[in-house]
Amino acid sequence: MNASTASAPLAGIKVLDLTRLLPGPVCTLHLADLGAEVIKIEGFDHSGAGDYARTMGLGAAPGEDSFFFRVVNRNKRGMRLDLKQPEGVKVFLRLARDADAIVESFRPGVVDKLGVGYAAVKAINPQIVYCAITGYGQDGPWRDRAGHDLNYIATSGVLDQIGTRDGDPAIPNLQIGDLLGGALTAAMGILAALLGARATGEGRYVDVSMTDATFAHAYTGLLSVLARGGTLPRGTDDLSGGLPAYGLYRTQDDRWLAVGALEPKFWQLFCDALGRPDLKPHGLARGAAGERTRAEVAALLAGRPLAHWAALFENVDCGVTPVLSFEEAMAHPQLMARGMLPEADGLKQFSLPFKMSGLDFAVRRPAPKVGADGAAILAAAGYGAAEIEQLRRSGVI
Repeated sequence: MNASTASAPLAGIKVLDLTRLLPGPVCTLHLADLGAEVIKIEGFDHSGAGDYARTMGLGAAPGEDSFFFRVVNRNKRGMRLDLKQPEGVKVFLRLARDADAIVESFRPGVVDKLGVGYAAVKAINPQIVYCAITGYGQDGPWRDRAGHDLNYIATSGVLDQIGTRDGDPAIPNLQIGDLLGGALTAAMGILAALLGARATGEGRYVDVSMTDATFAHAYTGLLSVLARGGTLPRGTDDLSGGLPAYGLYRTQDDRWLAVGALEPKFWQLFCDALGRPDLKPHGLARGAAGERTRAEVAALLAGRPLAHWAALFENVDCGVTPVLSFEEAMAHPQLMARGMLPEADGLKQFSLPFKMSGLDFAVRRPAPKVGADGAAILAAAGYGAAEIEQLRRSGVI
């Protein structure tokens, strides 16, 4: 452990990571960034196929790992391991004996068939926290179904609510199910279970359904059903376009302004800035008054380019901001001041999504090449050089 991780909150925590693609790797990325030793295990059979993300999307040069893989697997160590071979299972269980957490994202039952499931690990390590990330969870009629983020947000009722009035559902390119469900919810469950294990000596099984996690955060839909008996059509509820004081307005140059002036004091400042004090009573209006107010605000904002409105509202603190492109967001002075886009491994990368006293974020190591740390990991687990060489010759590592 180096100086930069010795004081990190998860220093001394060892995580075995069997996940691939986006949800699981982002979960373990957060754990690694917080100081945990994350060992990324790839190549679960003799084919040696690693994380598919290595070849998805663009890379800096032909044959290099993709940018996708590199930005979500930093600060981890990597090894290959063939879990279809009995010796591979033995190696995994030996590593698991001293691990604090295991994260996997296979379909339900796969790790048990391989011999590395929760029961097998718990038998040798009662304190283990074992997290399974799946689309629909470990039980229920849909447990074995295939899916992706789009399917999870569709099944949870969230996708139906995303889009404009009278328009089609819109597919967000921020993967809500994968990241809210598979990454953040899993990390939360793992951290809670680790605290419990420290206190009681007993680990836990953490069953994360990305559909559950998305559904459990759909407060707008739930509150609408409770209050009205059903959801409103997309683009018409309070937070998606139904209120004049909270919505998107097109500017003269076909850019957009985000108006988030929900509180009366902010709406009043907004109306004053527009020179339309007569609109002050109608910021939260629905029906004819709301439609009329929205139309008048839309006409006003469409009369000038975005730069005009950005300059005007720069000095009016009422929750009105330009809708930025991602490239513009990358250069925004607030995000730059917060150090949200450091450069490491030759790439711009996201920093931790929060700041913590006593923790200086750092990219301590780039994403590992396939199998790069296998020998060192096994040596640390007590394997001798001859044993490691035999495992290599037999294709286990």
